[in-house]
This record gives sequence, structure tokens and C-alpha cells, in this order.
Amino acid sequence: MKVPVSTLRAGLVFSKPVYIDDDNFLVPAGIEIREKDIEQLRSWHIETVETDGAIMSMSPGVVPESGEAVAEQDVGQADGGGSAEQDAAEQAEEAALMGRILPEDQKIDLIFWNYLDIIKEIDEFFACIASGAIPDARVVTILTEDLIQTIRENRITTVGFILGSETPNRGLAKNSINTAILSALIAEEFGYSEQNLRQLITGALLHDVGMLRLPWEILDKRGQFSPEETWQMQAHPFYSYDVVYKELEFPEDVGCIVIQHHEYWNGEGYPRHFRRQDIAMGARIVSAADAFEAMVSEKTYRNSMIGYQAMKNILSDNSRRFDPDVLKTFVRIMGIYPIGSVIRLNTGAVARVTDVRKEAPLRPKIRILIDERGTAIQSQEGNVIDLLREKNLFITRALNHRHYAKRA
Repeated sequence: MKVPVSTLRAGLVFSKPVYIDDDNFLVPAGIEIREKDIEQLRSWHIETVETDGAIMSMSPGVVPESGEAVAEQDVGQADGGGSAEQDAAEQAEEAALMGRILPEDQKIDLIFWNYLDIIKEIDEFFACIASGAIPDARVVTILTEDLIQTIRENRITTVGFILGSETPNRGLAKNSINTAILSALIAEEFGYSEQNLRQLITGALLHDVGMLRLPWEILDKRGQFSPEETWQMQAHPFYSYDVVYKELEFPEDVGCIVIQHHEYWNGEGYPRHFRRQDIAMGARIVSAADAFEAMVSEKTYRNSMIGYQAMKNILSDNSRRFDPDVLKTFVRIMGIYPIGSVIRLNTGAVARVTDVRKEAPLRPKIRILIDERGTAIQSQEGNVIDLLREKNLFITRALNHRHYAKRA
């Protein structure tokens, strides 16, 4: 269904994703269209967008005008529908019904599907690059805006997806989205400006895009690389830089992130052996976020780590690979038991970490999955417990979250 841009209003929410065209994404399902989105469409001289959905809800004060609610006025008339006024009234009534507050588990499902949509979009973008074509860089700009909005509106839920849910294995795409989410959280803790935050997220999304320019036999190889293969693998930041700066024409600051994210704090990284403050701050942030994400993600050559073990590995770095200040900030926002981790309490109960406390990384908030009697608790029905207040309860061990994915 085509929707004229002239009928869009800030605050409209559709039940299905909205696309600029067959290949380019505007907003996920359930996410408000912003005035900035509409201004971008106008600046690109785009007259219509497409969606298979209907209006779900509208921000207060946003009222569809006659004939402007969801689709073009001609659609209703071509289908033998009523007048434009009747169509608008029916659409407004539908919006009111669909806009009621959803139960918590349905909200999480909606956010999760939006998260999957974003992964799918960047995966398609990468497929275009892998084919040798140069895709529209605006796709990344739009996805960056979507991620910022999603993180700010649903921080805890979104971070929980990195550990606490099963997602289709889209390899590079999933890694890029998760790295961007973690990088954004670190950057906001450092007080990044809006412009610098957008550049950082763009760099995080594209940090490994140069891998798509490597021979497939190297990417798919299991076992030790030969010296020649190692050299080729360590050249991928240069390829990433060429794609980001020269082909997609993003700013040099974004290029610095992608070419430097494998540099080590002690100077033993690659490709240029930069060290300490010579490494761009954005690259230092992406380096830590990317390393954690890689550890907790399933690979063809190894199983994923649980979040607790990955965090222990990060903390044992001893200023070798990571900027110590970045690590301190990462621990503050993620905790020793990151959001989505599954843990066992001293009572024998099993719970999932739902939030962390910066001042007490060992005492997160948790939701019971299996109580001390061994009774499984459905989804969002488990009691939420703040371990900072419940002094008699403590975590005895971390468990493999994949064994409890269906109780997320």
C-alpha cells in the first residue's frame, strides 16, 4: 500500500514496517514516524512510502485529516469503499482500538521483531556490498536513527536481546547491530554529542564491512591461518575504510573507527600498530563492544560464552587490548552479570538478569524463571527481585542462557 508523504504526520505508528521503496527502510513496525523522518523524505523528493500495515496508534494531538489517515484517498474509492470522511472515521476508530496499551510480553515481542527487522535490513545492505555494488548510504543513516530511538525508548529490553533471546544467525549483520547497541550505551555514558553518537553508531554498524571483500575460503576456514591468509585477514580494516570513506562517502571520523577498531591499547594490534590515545576514541569503544559481542555469539568454529564468562575475559585484559576507561564504563553499564544473563541463586531458584546497577555490578535486578521448588514460571509472570535490597539472596553461579531461551 502506497502512502503519500504529504499525509504523514509525526507520531504515526504503523503495524508493519514502512519502506521508502523495495530496498530502503524508513521505520520499523511499532515505531513512531518523526518529523525528522518526514523532512528527510521531502529533502530527497520522495512522494510516497510503502507499508503492508495499518495505523496502530498516534501521539496525543495527532489526528488524521480527511482522506489522509493511512492510504491514498483513491484506494478506498477504487475498492468500492465509502466516502473519504467515512474512511477517515473508520481508520481513526481502528487506531484507537489498536493503540490501547499492550500487555508487557506483547510489547517485548513487538520490540524484538523490530530488532530482527533492523538486522535484516543491514544484512541486505551487506549483501549488496558483497555483490560488488555500491548501495545507498542513506540506508545506514536511517538504521542509525532507528537504533538510537530503539535504544533510548527500550534500553533494557534491547540490550537483553544480545544475550537473552534466540535470533536467526545472520553472522556479520547480527554482530554489527549488537556492537552498535553496546557502543551507543558506552558513548552515551561518556557524554557523546548527538553528532558524534551518530558517527559512532555508523562506524560500529560498518566496522567489519571490509570482510565482505575477502575471499570466501578465508572467511569460511576453520583452523589456523597461513602467514599469507593472516596478512589478508588483517588487511580487512583497509577494505572497510575504502568502503566507508571512499565508496559510501561517510566522514573521515567514521573511517577512523572502522580502520582502527583492531588496534590494541598496548600497540600490538593491527593494521598500523597505533597505541593508547593515538587510537580514535570511537574505535576504542567499538573494539570493546565488538569483542564482547563476539564472545557471546555462536560461531561456526566454537560455541558462545555465557555473559558472565565473557565479562570476566574482558576484565582480565590488564590494559593490553582495551582502553581501561572504556572497560570501566562498560562494566558500569553492563554489570558483571549482563542483562539477559541467567543465574542461580543461593536458594536454588533460577532467574534472568533484567537490569543492572552501576554502583553495585554484582547485585542486579532479576526475574525468577524457576522458583526454589523447581516450578517453571511463565514469561513475564516471575517476580522481579532487586538483589541490592534483598540482602539474604545472592548469585551462586551463572548458567547458559540458551538452555532457558524459551522462558525469556
